[in-house]
Amino acid sequence: MTVANMNWRDIEAAAARDLRCVLPIGSTEQHAQLSLCVDMILAEKVATDAAAPLNIPVFPVMPYGLAPYFNEFPGTICLRVETLMAVIRDIIASLRRAGFRQILIVNGHGGNNPVGALAQELIAEYGDISIKFHNWWNAPETWAKIQSIDPTGSHANWMENFPWTRLAHAKAPDGEKPIVNMALMKASPPAQTRALLGDGSFGGPWQRPDADMQEIWDTGVTETRAALEGPWADLSHG
Repeated sequence: MTVANMNWRDIEAAAARDLRCVLPIGSTEQHAQLSLCVDMILAEKVATDAAAPLNIPVFPVMPYGLAPYFNEFPGTICLRVETLMAVIRDIIASLRRAGFRQILIVNGHGGNNPVGALAQELIAEYGDISIKFHNWWNAPETWAKIQSIDPTGSHANWMENFPWTRLAHAKAPDGEKPIVNMALMKASPPAQTRALLGDGSFGGPWQRPDADMQEIWDTGVTETRAALEGPWADLSHG
């Protein structure tokens, strides 16, 4: 259940009956012809789909993350590392005050991986919370499914081209794009990165059949739900 459909009394009751909640985090950045909000759309939807049968609250998705390499693409919003860490720290503190002690962070953007280290720091700092950092798309079973369908899955190519990340006015190109030189891209400043990427995709097919994408999605939802179900740290001695 999404927090948008709850009031403060609902949250109080939810925390009293279940220590678990979900915080999706994403990014607003270029994704070739796809929505700028791909990462937040996917993080929020997989979190909501996974949590729904368990009746566990899903808080609003964090829409901004770390994407300095895409700064030359208009529309990309990039936080500083210290800004994102401060925001996530404050959010976790607020969730803890509300009574939640088992927090699943569902991440939709690889650049946000430093949040995983922060989660470990907060677990040690508070001593009475358990936090999991879950990269939904490269969790073991989901990543294995992606690789079994097409090992070229990457940023802004077919792997992120779901019916709910497409734009009606921006059709995917036909065919495939040559794979970009990732080592060169990672070593390049933003202007050179834009020149290297062109449309923004890292290469490979721009789109695959919806049946393939549904298989990946179903696996991702199941794996995210499993992370939410447990195991969780024993907090009885916290």
